[in-house]
Amino acid sequence: MNKVALVTGASAGLGVEFARQLSRRGYRLVLAARRKDRLEELAKDLGNTRAVAIDLSKANATAKLMADIEANGETIDLLVNNAGFGLIGRFAQLDAKRERQMIDLNVGALTDLCRAAAPAMIERKSGGILNVASTAAFQPGPRMAVYYATKAFVLSLSEALHEELKPHGVHVTCLCPGPTRTEFGEVAGFGGNGLFDRVAMESPEVVTAGLEGLDRNRAVVVPGVVNKLTAFSGRLVPRSVTRKVAGSIKY
Repeated sequence: MNKVALVTGASAGLGVEFARQLSRRGYRLVLAARRKDRLEELAKDLGNTRAVAIDLSKANATAKLMADIEANGETIDLLVNNAGFGLIGRFAQLDAKRERQMIDLNVGALTDLCRAAAPAMIERKSGGILNVASTAAFQPGPRMAVYYATKAFVLSLSEALHEELKPHGVHVTCLCPGPTRTEFGEVAGFGGNGLFDRVAMESPEVVTAGLEGLDRNRAVVVPGVVNKLTAFSGRLVPRSVTRKVAGSIKY
């Protein structure tokens, strides 16, 4: 029987590429996202795939998703927590409800799904959790304050779970990509940015790095040389400088 992989945020960007690469690896897929038409089209294209249209930022959505998986007799062998979005703007001026929705999705839903999947993986002594964060996790981000904070949470949680679950044969990896050519910028509200265009990576290479890192049970994966320099420069530069540099970037 094929192993089952649950991929959230599977209707666009990295989520689509995760679905494609995991399908080629022989997984039976459960794809979760808001946009039903895109999910169903992808499921039809891949085969051996089930689409679940759901908004994971809403209350009790993760419980509904897990109930749906259980009702279909599925056990999660691999969880890819990819769902999330960002917002650009000054903290006090952004829509408060939208900011809270971002927290509920980027942090709340991800945590709930990790908690739901981990016990069975521990019992089986096998399984994998791949959480998608960002190089934003390594520094504060003025004008994207909440988004950066959510990704810092994802990184911290993932590293802790990596250590907790390692003795039980469960792999946990945090993928921290930098600029990537997806719909993320459009949703976040980025304008044209020549720097972004020059350094942005393509989805396939980011996803490949994440899955190979999970195979090797690496705690943190930062794909790309430029992104590695960005992520780890904070170890050498005072945080007062780091946050000023991050806040000076024009999107």
